[in-house]
Amino acid sequence: MPLLLVHGFGADSHDWTPHLPELAARRRVIAPDLRGHGYSSAPETGYRPRDLAGDLVGLLDALGIERVTAIGHSLGALVVSALAVEHPERVRALVCVDPGYGQPPEIAAAFPGMIEALRGPDPYRTALANDAWCYTPASPPQLREWHKRKILGTSVPALAQAFAGMYEGDDQFGVRPASEEYLLRRACPVLSCWSAAQAGSAAWERGLFKHPASRALVWPGGGHRLHAERPAEFLLVVSDWLDELDTLDTLDTLDTLDKETNA
Repeated sequence: MPLLLVHGFGADSHDWTPHLPELAARRRVIAPDLRGHGYSSAPETGYRPRDLAGDLVGLLDALGIERVTAIGHSLGALVVSALAVEHPERVRALVCVDPGYGQPPEIAAAFPGMIEALRGPDPYRTALANDAWCYTPASPPQLREWHKRKILGTSVPALAQAFAGMYEGDDQFGVRPASEEYLLRRACPVLSCWSAAQAGSAAWERGLFKHPASRALVWPGGGHRLHAERPAEFLLVVSDWLDELDTLDTLDTLDTLDKETNA
């Protein structure tokens, strides 16, 4: 099953560079830049999670890929969740890395001011200031600098609209309770990996899972970009979970064949 790797807000597909050799050794891997990020074009509109999920459907169609396991970080977790909800036939499973969804009201109270500032004359300053929360004292200094440069390379329309798309408007599902209502529609297996800063959200998300193979894990000491801070550990956790899904699929197939044989 191909893997679709989706980066977060103010980032690009190079986020997955440490993971590509191992993942690509076993599976086909697609790692795009979302619109307005990295090398992708930057139209004036179309930055809400459902819009970005629609872009991914177009990409999969162009590549002739019917179904994927989608891995998304932060904003990317909303995008792949929208892909699973709006286009369930295209998604076998999700891995959501410190998702941007599920924000409690006390955190979301700061978002209107940030959204206004991102629409103002200096969105880069606002995005860089927000990036500070993403790290712990153990976060490598080069990771901070790498993502500073990524933010500065992100288009103004993407900075101004992608964050707002997660948390503003009638169709947002980044803030509770809208998150619950939308994410309950995910029927596929989900593995979520939560940072120390968002540890309380793991227990919250466990109540939303529909598939018995779903897991919500907390990474003690992990920053927001835990997959980049601890790539070997992240790869081990994800690979083991994907192997578990492969085993379950094999058992389901054998069970179906056995029932057909004995019918």
